[in-house]
Amino acid sequence: MTTQQHHVRVAVVQAASIIMEREASTEKAVSLTLQAAEKGARLVVFPEAFIPAYPRGLSFGTKIGSRAPEGRKDWLRYWENAVPVPSETTERLGEAARQAGVYLVIGVIERDNECSGGTVYCTVLFFGPDGTLLGKHRKLKPTASERIVWGEGDGSTLPVFDTPFGKIGSLICWENYMPLARMAMYAKGVQIYIAPTADARDVWQSTIRHIAVEGRCFVLSCNQYVTKDMYPNDLACYDELASSPHEMSSGGSAVVGPLGDYIVEPVFGREDMLIADLDIRDVAYSQLDFDVVGHYARPDVFQLLVNEEKKESVKWLKPTPFA
Repeated sequence: MTTQQHHVRVAVVQAASIIMEREASTEKAVSLTLQAAEKGARLVVFPEAFIPAYPRGLSFGTKIGSRAPEGRKDWLRYWENAVPVPSETTERLGEAARQAGVYLVIGVIERDNECSGGTVYCTVLFFGPDGTLLGKHRKLKPTASERIVWGEGDGSTLPVFDTPFGKIGSLICWENYMPLARMAMYAKGVQIYIAPTADARDVWQSTIRHIAVEGRCFVLSCNQYVTKDMYPNDLACYDELASSPHEMSSGGSAVVGPLGDYIVEPVFGREDMLIADLDIRDVAYSQLDFDVVGHYARPDVFQLLVNEEKKESVKWLKPTPFA
C-alpha cells in the first residue's frame, strides 16, 4: 500500500504539438516536463493527442463513399508519426519523467503494434517517476469525424493508478459525457481525474465542474492552444484549412476542486503552464454529504458491469476444431 501524502503540486501544460512531427513534439514534451519539475510539480499533464497532433480541421480527403489520394498521403504522414507502445518515443518520455521525478500523463496517437499495425488509437500514457510506463488508456469512442482515423479502445485499458498523493486516472475528451465510463472511474476510487481534451467550448467548463462535484475528485482538464500557422503548409490537403479561423483551439485548460470550484481558472488565448497545489484531504472533506460510490450509492438498485477483457481483434483467425 502506497504511503499517503496529503499535498501535491500539479502542472497542466496547455501547449501545441509540433504538428505531424513525432520527434519534435516529443522533445517539446520533454522540455516542458523538466520545466514543470523546476516549478515543483510532481504530476505533469499534457493534452489529448499531443504527439504528433490532434488533426483539427482535416478530413484526410474523406467523403461518404469516397477517399481522395491526397488524403491518404496525409494519413500516411499521421500514421508514420504515431507512437508505437512501447518504442523509443515511450523510452524518451519515461526518461524525462525519471529525470524530472514526476508522474507524467500525456496524450499520444498510438500506432497498433499488436495486430495489423494499420490502426491508430487516441491514447493516454502514464509514466511513473522512476521512468516506468505504468500503463495506458485508449479512447473508447472517437467522436464524429475522429472515427475516420482512430480505432476504438476496449475495457482492458481503464486503469486507475495509486500514487503517494492519491489515485489518478483519465478519460479523454467526450468520453467524459459517457456516464457509465465516469462511474467506472469513480468505482476505482479516482481522486485526481485527468481529462485531456480538444474541447475549448464554454460548455466544457460545465462538464469538468460537474465531474468534480459528481465524483468528489480533483479534475485536471488539459487542452492545446493551436493557431493555423502552426500547421505544416506542405500537407497534401492543406487547402482544407482555408476556411478555418486563425485560432484553431483557444485552450481552456483548468483545475477544479472536489466541490466544483476552480483552483485555477480556465486559460484561453495562449500557451501556458497551469500550476496548482492540491490537498488530497479535500476529497474526504467534500464527501461528508455525497460519495457517489459510497454512502450515496444504491447498489441494491443499480449495478454497473464493466467488461475489462482485452478485445480479441484476431479471434477469427483461431482454428476451430472439427467435431
